[in-house]
Formats: sequence, structure tokens, C-alpha cells
Amino acid sequence: MPHCTPGMKIGLLGGSFNPPHMGHRLVAEMALRRLGLQKLWWMVTPGNPLKDHGVLEPLSERLRLSRDIAANPRISVTGFEAAHKIRYSADTVQLLKVRCPGVKFVWIMGADSLATFHLWQDWQDIFTAVPIAIIDRPGSTLSLLSSPAAQTFKKFRLREERAASLATMRPPAWVFLHGPRSSLSSSAIRAAEKS
Repeated sequence: MPHCTPGMKIGLLGGSFNPPHMGHRLVAEMALRRLGLQKLWWMVTPGNPLKDHGVLEPLSERLRLSRDIAANPRISVTGFEAAHKIRYSADTVQLLKVRCPGVKFVWIMGADSLATFHLWQDWQDIFTAVPIAIIDRPGSTLSLLSSPAAQTFKKFRLREERAASLATMRPPAWVFLHGPRSSLSSSAIRAAEKS
């Protein structure tokens, strides 16, 4: 697990990163800047329970490629979920709250993930444990408005101009961030490599 101290504002960007790409870096750097974070943990998961593991590259390779792309001293690439045998994001959040008291974590994810967030194990526990920043993705803006997660927690949504205060807010609290968007996706990269 990367180093942290009480009071730090740290973003949590998890995913398979299969493969990682510059769109992931764009999200990480925008989150650091717009949310006023000191660090961001790029958490390479052992595997998403909702995705096919048959096309999953080894964790060591995804970590190596992620470190090459992240290339920012404020971004720590980590595979600690595998070391702790964590399968679900809600368990990751619970572990971090116990292991890192006083750290102000912010969960970061793309708008495309928000559309299916209600299918995640204990998804409401994530919303009530840490503030969440949703990053706009091409073709996903409208899914924000209609997703079950957005509807369930709509009264806790912050105006975008208040994004820098998100890390210090008591959850549930979330913000939707617009900005530069990348059309890159890991699944499209894998498909292009096959053809």
C-alpha cells in the first residue's frame, strides 16, 4: 500500500487497466488538479468481477504498463488489492478506512462506470463511506442523469465549481466533472490489437 499520513487528500482510481492508456492518465491528472488532491493511487485490480477474465493480462504486466503511462510523482501505481486478496471495491474502501485513519480519500471513476455502479457489490456502502468524483466520458454524460446510483444519491451531488472541497466533505457527497475527454478505451485497444 502506498505511503499516506492523516490529513492527506488522496484519490482512488481503480480498474483492470487492461491495457492502461493515456485516457487513464488524463482522468488521473484532471482529478489531482480539480479536486485539490495531494496524491492519487492508481489501483490495478486483480480483475473486475463483472468482466471477462479470459482476456486479462497478468497483473505484473498491467502494473508495469500503468507505471510507464502514469509518469507523475503524485500518482502511485499499486496492486495492493491482490496482496490483500480483495475482490470488491467496497472491501477496498473498508480496508483503507481502517488502515489509514484520518486520510481523506475520494473515489474516482468514469461516467461509463456510473451507469452500472448499482451492479457493484455493496455499491451504496461506497457512496456512504467516501466522497466520489465522476469524470465525464464520451457518450456517457446522459447515463449520469438516469443511472440508479445517480438517482439514489441525487440530493448529495455538489455543483462542479465546489469540486475542490469534495475531499473534506462528509459522505455521501459526489461531483460530476466535465473537462477534456479521451475516446480511448481498453476494450477498443484490445480489439484493435486482435485485428
